[in-house]
Amino acid sequence: MSQTPGIQKERISLLNSSPLATGGYVLYWMQASQRAGQNHALEYAILKANDLSLPLVVFFGVTDRFPEANLRHYAFMLQGIAETAQRLRDWGILFVLRKTSPEKGALELAGQASLVVVDRGYLRIQKTWRRFLAERAPCPVIQVESDVIVPVETASKKEEYAAATLRPKISRLLPYFLRPIEEILPKRISLGMDLETMDATDAEGVLEGLEIDRSVQRADRFFTGGESEAQRRLADFIATRLKDYAEARNDPTRSVCSDLSPYLHFGQISPLEVALSVLRAEVPERHSIDVFIEELIVRRELAMNFVHFSPDYDSFACLPIWARDTLDKHRSDGAGPRYLRETFEKAATHDPYWNAAQKEMLVTGKMHGYMRMYWGKKILEWSRTPDEAYETALILNNRYELDGRDPNGFAGVAWCFGKHDRPWPERPVFGTVRSMAASGLRKKFSIDTYVRLVEDMATGEKRPST
Repeated sequence: MSQTPGIQKERISLLNSSPLATGGYVLYWMQASQRAGQNHALEYAILKANDLSLPLVVFFGVTDRFPEANLRHYAFMLQGIAETAQRLRDWGILFVLRKTSPEKGALELAGQASLVVVDRGYLRIQKTWRRFLAERAPCPVIQVESDVIVPVETASKKEEYAAATLRPKISRLLPYFLRPIEEILPKRISLGMDLETMDATDAEGVLEGLEIDRSVQRADRFFTGGESEAQRRLADFIATRLKDYAEARNDPTRSVCSDLSPYLHFGQISPLEVALSVLRAEVPERHSIDVFIEELIVRRELAMNFVHFSPDYDSFACLPIWARDTLDKHRSDGAGPRYLRETFEKAATHDPYWNAAQKEMLVTGKMHGYMRMYWGKKILEWSRTPDEAYETALILNNRYELDGRDPNGFAGVAWCFGKHDRPWPERPVFGTVRSMAASGLRKKFSIDTYVRLVEDMATGEKRPST
């Protein structure tokens, strides 16, 4: 397969054995990588279209039945889609947006295509969609992996135990994969093609036509979707906060985090672009760069490894045997309060620190990473059973976080229950699973300041620094 500079062969997979068809265009089914810039799948599709002297059509299918998605998620996503559609239009590429189950919409358009290029997703539904198309398409379906630095199966052929086991495998491959894409333009324009489409640049109009869960408020006051907004946040992070990242990343009162996770979740910015920008940064403390790269690449791609290789990534069964056994042993421990899911959801526990973390998520669509660990640990401690706690944590995370329903979200919840960790000294409820206490928050930073900051956000008196 021919390729453009920056698209390593390891990123490219042929999903079926159908022969090249006599079609009117090359189709790129955009689903996970919802951006125009530094998108390996898009660039590969442009390259193939140019090789075949065909126009390129980009398709995005929006379904109003995506599991656990609601108004908050759809509004953010469609803001990004509108920008991407406009950028592609400026390049002479037709962006086809249809309200349909994405795999069925892709199959319909594949009937007129010479070949189909698709980006890669790691969740069960994403794999099912791509398999559906590959098994039925009358032309080749080529998958190009663009939302990780190192392709998942190139990094490892198995589920890794922890970051410590994945880190050396990824580290030795970084010089090869940390290369920018040489972006190219299509030789033939597709804008005049007669293909049914909604106006993708009208995010509000598309949103209005969807029959979705509207019970969760939008987070527009804190996060606006789109590639240019992601790039603005990245530049601001590098210029003003990266230098303090290693020292203060676990202090939610310092606001030194990048806040890029919603944009990475929807593929609105390339992790490659983020990594290369941070590595080029001129900051006095190199350690901050190293720590950020560890989070962006090793930790994030450990999550991709987890959901790709673990069929039970969204259930209690995904935990290591030692964690399940110790939690089961302490299942009847009953020293503290026990709350139902509704109490957790309303941020109505006895703990003002936990309530503040939940409120931050309810209001902004994102929770500080350190507080999310405390949040998950306390759900385990205050639920009737560990199984119920696991389900509660996943439901709340996926419902309110803009970056919910993401490999990092599934891995993060699982970590609170022992995944990617080791046994610790035994204690009630947790057994040998690591615990966290309110006293630890008070020692680490001014937790009362955090509570006040969240209250200000909830009342509209404060916006994030970015």
